[in-house]
Amino acid sequence: MKSQIISVDPEIMSGAPCFAGTRVPIQNLIDYLEGGDSIEDFLEGFPSVSREQVIAFLEEAKDRVLAAVEK
Repeated sequence: MKSQIISVDPEIMSGAPCFAGTRVPIQNLIDYLEGGDSIEDFLEGFPSVSREQVIAFLEEAKDRVLAAVEK
């Protein structure tokens, strides 16, 4: 993933992949979406994450899945 989307630092959240510049693990977004919550709900709960970061993460994830399917 692009460095401006995700950061991994053993000093932050025990090294869990987080949205860059925050202490919000990517897993939180996945949990929200799996639970049926919207991106809006997630952003309200985690205001340090921007909509642009969420969209960039989802776009990158989509691109990786599509690339894997095409192989």
